[in-house]
Amino acid sequence: MAYLRNKSMEFLKRFEVPAKNPSEDAQRRWREAVGTLVKNRRRRFRMVPDLDKRSQVETQRRKIQPKALKMFLSDSQEKLRVALYVQKAALQFIDAARKAEHPLPELARQCGFSVSAEELATVVRNHDTKSLRHHRGVDGIARKINVSLADGIKSDDTGIRAEVYGANQYTEKPPRTFWMFLWDASQDMTLMLLAFCALISVIIGLATEGWPNGMYDGLGIVLTIFLVVMITAASDYKQSLQFRDLDKEKKKIDMHVTRDGYRQKVSIYDIVVGDIVHLSIGDQVPADGLYIDGYSFVVDESSLSGESEPVHLSNAKPFLLGGTKVQDGSARMLVTAVGMRTEWGNLMETLSQGGEDETPLQVKLNGVATIIGKIGLAFAVLTFTVLMARFLVDKAHAPGGLMRWSGEDALSVLNFFAVAVTIIVVAVPEGLPLAVTLSLAFAMKKLMQERALVRHLSACETMGSASCICTDKTGTLTTNHMVVEKVWASGAAQTVSTAKGFDELKSSLSENFTKVLLEGVFHCSGSEVVTNKDGKTTIMGTPTETAILEFGLEVEKYTKVERCSAMKLKVEPFNSVKKTMAVVVASPHAAGHPRVILKGASEVVLRRCSSIIDGTGSVEKLTDAKAKRVASAIDAFACEALRTLCLAYQDVTSGSDIPSDGYTLIAVFGIKDPLRPGVREAVTTCRAAGINVRMVTGDNINTAKAIARECGILTDDGIAIEGPDFRTKSPNEMKEIIPRIQARSCILLASSLKNFLHKEN
Repeated sequence: MAYLRNKSMEFLKRFEVPAKNPSEDAQRRWREAVGTLVKNRRRRFRMVPDLDKRSQVETQRRKIQPKALKMFLSDSQEKLRVALYVQKAALQFIDAARKAEHPLPELARQCGFSVSAEELATVVRNHDTKSLRHHRGVDGIARKINVSLADGIKSDDTGIRAEVYGANQYTEKPPRTFWMFLWDASQDMTLMLLAFCALISVIIGLATEGWPNGMYDGLGIVLTIFLVVMITAASDYKQSLQFRDLDKEKKKIDMHVTRDGYRQKVSIYDIVVGDIVHLSIGDQVPADGLYIDGYSFVVDESSLSGESEPVHLSNAKPFLLGGTKVQDGSARMLVTAVGMRTEWGNLMETLSQGGEDETPLQVKLNGVATIIGKIGLAFAVLTFTVLMARFLVDKAHAPGGLMRWSGEDALSVLNFFAVAVTIIVVAVPEGLPLAVTLSLAFAMKKLMQERALVRHLSACETMGSASCICTDKTGTLTTNHMVVEKVWASGAAQTVSTAKGFDELKSSLSENFTKVLLEGVFHCSGSEVVTNKDGKTTIMGTPTETAILEFGLEVEKYTKVERCSAMKLKVEPFNSVKKTMAVVVASPHAAGHPRVILKGASEVVLRRCSSIIDGTGSVEKLTDAKAKRVASAIDAFACEALRTLCLAYQDVTSGSDIPSDGYTLIAVFGIKDPLRPGVREAVTTCRAAGINVRMVTGDNINTAKAIARECGILTDDGIAIEGPDFRTKSPNEMKEIIPRIQARSCILLASSLKNFLHKEN
């Protein structure tokens, strides 16, 4: 029984086949088991795959596959090899095309340069990122023009670079000669009409009165024309010579560059390809170049592109165009094109091809002269017609009629024509062009005596009708050379402009406080203290930053406490909207944590402070009472016409973000910018001429009031207002207060006021 059971189990196992994807052996076993039970095995399995043929095909496939794989790999390798050769040939073709398009001059090759001036200029002008990558970026271009991005070029190489890549000067139109001005002056329509009348007068005079009496009237007209032309030409020629000299003075701009490893100041005309130029807010980009590094760098390209949207520069978008303005941030640039190879140079070349238009007043007066001349011509024709009609009527009734003419009749007709010419000569106002020229020439001469540059005569005419002048404070009303007058620190205000006050401040400060103060002064600054070749220390930056750094150098000198060096982790440059500047440094005094140093408008920084550091260097909570004392000190500084800036710090755990509050107040600086000589007298003169002078500044409202009173701008019945307050006024309220506004503490108010007045007009 056991034997039968085992045999039956073995037989049944032959029928076990997996439901999905059975192997060939399992299928053969199942078919053999079924074949033992069915009568017609071929008929039973006629609709299923032939396992024998499938096995043969699989065997053949296994034999063929290695050969096919070998052939396939060989074919792929061949295609890959061909593709590499094609790519290499294409790159060589591209390089050849590029070299053919921008061949390297022999002089550049001899001097060690490996890129031509035209190719460098094209990269920046066309914003060609592909070519920039081909040159291996800014570093690659710097290597090809033999310049170190850290130390700059060598001063001895400037002549060679100017010879190879050109000088940073624009080709100007050749100066106009005196004969050209003489020709222009003689093209006046009124003068040409008078010249025609003079010719007719001479002909008629000789015919009627003979020589020399008949020449007098005509020669008188010719002499008048000669005087007008000569005086006009001489005045314009002298004016052009003066403008030529003044233009040269106006274009003298100094830029900060790195040469021989030192930061130094050079003329914009002396900048050459390869110079490392330092740019900050308000600077004009001196030439085309590439962005190297910087912080929050924004450029206004509206002078070239017409687009008012500012352009943010970075390493991904490094193209800088000459003639544009730096709107925000600071950066270093590598000069790649100068002079006429820049985009600005191309624009100047296009503009120089245009002519000069007449001034608006000259156009109007010439129009008046033409109209009067036409009226005179009409009356002259009418008079001649009436005289001739009367003469012909009398002639018709005379013996012989119209068919009989004598010499006396011809002289009568010439006399009629002389009367008509006389009417034209009297009617044409030949003195108008001369009067305009003389008036404007004398006005410009007087303005130049006052050191005022007038580029176009139309500006004189426009300013003659000005009724309101909006002027900035810094650099316009003041000297723009600031000094720290007072400092509030450790709970007291000290006058540091005197030796006694500085000694008192020095004695009240501890070493710990001085270290924190110097760290904030020197690290939170957009300016830089540099040492020249001769070892002399100079400060390069804005007047406000320079004043604070000069104060820091004095503190360092007299306290013997040296400032520490710390790496800057992040910089948030100052701008007029935020009114603050912040920098994150790896301070050695912050117990291994990053330190954020904040500097800016006093009222803004004070609101972001929650503690204060005393004279011993200890940090205390900034209570409401202490905050009021600080605010009172700020107001007192502002009432003395001092620009106030607050300095604060905060230790943070991460240097990636700049906190909005929680700072520790260090000090308040009161900075003075003295008035320019003669400002008060100029304001008085403007008022006497009926011109209302208004001051627009970004300073504190109290500072604005103090400066405006010192200048004589703010009177007892005048109003000083802040921009946000003005913009909240209704149109009716604006109409009421605008005539009385004399000082404004927000620059944005100027645009709001202008827009409002334009709408009203």
